[in-house]
Amino acid sequence: MTTQWWSAPPRQQVCYFATDFELLGIALDPLPADAPAVVRFRPSTTDSFDEQIRFLLTELERAAMALFPSWLPGAEQLEISGALGAAAVRAMASQAARRSQHFGPFLRDLAERSWQHRGVGSPFPPAVRAAGLARVIADAYGRESAAILMAIPTDLTPTGEQSFVGAAEWLAQHGKFDVWLAGNPLRSVDRVRTVAVALPGYLRVLAETVAVPVEPAIAGASPVVQFPPPSGKPRPDSPAELALERALALQPWAYGRKWNYTYEATHLTRQFRLDLYWAQERVVVEVDGSDHREPHKWVDDRDRDVYLQMYGHNVLRFPNEVVLADVQLVVQKIHHMVSRRRDGARIPEMRHHADR
Repeated sequence: MTTQWWSAPPRQQVCYFATDFELLGIALDPLPADAPAVVRFRPSTTDSFDEQIRFLLTELERAAMALFPSWLPGAEQLEISGALGAAAVRAMASQAARRSQHFGPFLRDLAERSWQHRGVGSPFPPAVRAAGLARVIADAYGRESAAILMAIPTDLTPTGEQSFVGAAEWLAQHGKFDVWLAGNPLRSVDRVRTVAVALPGYLRVLAETVAVPVEPAIAGASPVVQFPPPSGKPRPDSPAELALERALALQPWAYGRKWNYTYEATHLTRQFRLDLYWAQERVVVEVDGSDHREPHKWVDDRDRDVYLQMYGHNVLRFPNEVVLADVQLVVQKIHHMVSRRRDGARIPEMRHHADR
């Protein structure tokens, strides 16, 4: 079996990939079945090591709370509210901790705050939070470990670069994360190991054909943290996807929709994650955040749209801003396309992957 690029880096250490951050993000979407649970970061620029740690732990905790209850077995079926619900969630967390390496008090606190939709702000020491969050994020995707892919900021001072790398090393040591740095080369720190990345052929072609400006016009426009969306549900960190699902849930015609669905036409072709999909009707709806305006992502989106159309799909794309400004208009456009496909000729059966 061929070793995949994400298996090459040393475990629970910091390494550097001399590859574009966005290309690696495309390669990890959908999250490969044998990869660790990968969270992607665009860290802020700061010269303070303590600020880097606080910032990273806050964003990881925010991601873990958004992924609840996927990391706590049984909580998704809990229908009790109020104090009884909180007590039940704490009991579930205690049971999960006894069956695993989780630290019970940390897991109970995180589960209760996630259940009650309280803000971030764990009372535990940073090292406890780092280790606990790594386990929670891995569990959310059924993986044995978690990794952090971090974009190296373009304007780090030498002191800032030392703090940035120091924070990454701290996360690897205390959280047991695999930490991958990517993008701009490190200029002041020489202790980070460089690992070669063998990207898939379609990404190598993309890298050779897309000219990326030295200072992208939309640098910093993407979300600070991105994590793989759970299969079968809208992204919990996407107000646009959540708003669209709330609107579609009221529509009788919207049956059969699948959120964040992994699709491949044949065993030999590339897999795609479709934001919203009607399989029988072959209608794909993509809800695009600001990262879809980045050069590699933009070109890859056009390529995958053509590919999907070749296999009989209609693809509708809506920027987040359009969905949030007039969700009913977006619903009407989707309804028109789904109805047209249902009223048309029978579409030949094709092979699809089950939700995962």
